[in-house]
Amino acid sequence: MRRTFASRWAESTHAEVAWGRSRASTARWGWVGALIGALIGAICFVPATWLAGAVSAATQQRFMLADARGTVWSGSAVAVLTGGPGSRDASALPGRLAWSVQPQGLALAIRLSQACCLDGSVGVLLKPAFGGFSAVLRPATGQIGQWPSDWLTGLGTPWNTLRLGGTVRLLSSGLALEYAQGHWRLAGGLNAELLGASSRLSTLETLGSYRLALQGEPLNASAATRPAGPADTARLMLSTLEGALLLSGNGTWGTNVLRFRGEAIARDAGDPALANLLNIIGRRDGARSVISIG
Repeated sequence: MRRTFASRWAESTHAEVAWGRSRASTARWGWVGALIGALIGAICFVPATWLAGAVSAATQQRFMLADARGTVWSGSAVAVLTGGPGSRDASALPGRLAWSVQPQGLALAIRLSQACCLDGSVGVLLKPAFGGFSAVLRPATGQIGQWPSDWLTGLGTPWNTLRLGGTVRLLSSGLALEYAQGHWRLAGGLNAELLGASSRLSTLETLGSYRLALQGEPLNASAATRPAGPADTARLMLSTLEGALLLSGNGTWGTNVLRFRGEAIARDAGDPALANLLNIIGRRDGARSVISIG
């Protein structure tokens, strides 16, 4: 009888211990699940103001997302150009710039839209890479959008002095940007066209139309076919499409380095309507104005 009672008591004790351990384990997993759920919720609902702060810091406050609403994953804001910290210059685009971000495997698919300026929906595929990342423009080719030239006045000097009129149009022949171990590599090309330009420094109704082309290495180039030279250097070419003011020049753009040499000259030499503008945009050398950056 004693043995039976002791045996039952031992079994009961073991059951209570096992149940206690099971309850503790369940509680621990409950806390883990709650923490994971809270973390996922926090990530999903990160406010758009966090993205606005990151963009402002990355551009040294020259491009800002004002009045940001929504989340990092889906939101909108007013696109503003400024002259940087302490500047009183600022210029905003009409309407709101909207974005959405969706995971695509290990990459992020970013879609941008803005009624005033972007042609439909413009996308960027952002992929992590060893020591950096890559960004590929989608759609690969065609017109990206157009913006009023006076938006540039927000950047401060010299744009607030020139007060350009006209339209800036952006076109791509395919573009991929890669950042790895402190170096940039640009593949493909991007054209910025200033159409029907005017300036408050000239009495002419229209100065002309111009193209600034940024050209990197060929898209999908293999290591064997890549051009010689620094990996983080792309070429810049300025040309005149038409107009009374002739602009031309060449340069390079690399990591934190921009070098450009060009000139401006009146189509009709000595045109008094362009004299003041030529004095401002470069160093006068006879009839021409020499432009030098970097």
